[in-house]
Amino acid sequence: MYLEIVSPEATLFQGEIEALSVPGTQGSFQVLNNHAAVVSTLAIGEAKIQGKIEIAKAFQSQFNQKGNETFLTLSNGGTLEMNDNKVILLVD
Repeated sequence: MYLEIVSPEATLFQGEIEALSVPGTQGSFQVLNNHAAVVSTLAIGEAKIQGKIEIAKAFQSQFNQKGNETFLTLSNGGTLEMNDNKVILLVD
């Protein structure tokens, strides 16, 4: 599935991933390829991106990579939209 992470300042990441786990305001959940369409607000916490991804140098300080997993701290929560195998993650 395709993931786009957008902040007010810039697009932090765009590319293919295997899975995404996020802290929803009603509980944590994971989205996989062919997941049903969903829109959710996100709580403060950590998003876990699974798959080998490349982060642009300008934004590497906002991510923590461990092997095939990448973590992004959601210090102010955010919003997630999943539709047609495309996830848009809006973060502050």
